[in-house]
Amino acid sequence: MSKKLDPAKLAPETLALLLTNAGRCLVTEKQVREIAEAGHLLTTSDTVNLISYTAFLAKESANE
Repeated sequence: MSKKLDPAKLAPETLALLLTNAGRCLVTEKQVREIAEAGHLLTTSDTVNLISYTAFLAKESANE
């Protein structure tokens, strides 16, 4: 039985693994945490919302 993931409540290490598996480069938990902290995306339960994380990255990319 596979564990279901809630995209609104991903642990940083889980998000790093998902991003690594979806892309072509290694994404570390440290990188996810740094981005989440910069965007004030970490919840009090130490989770990240995937949609908010993606939106923050898109906004940052647009500002470059």
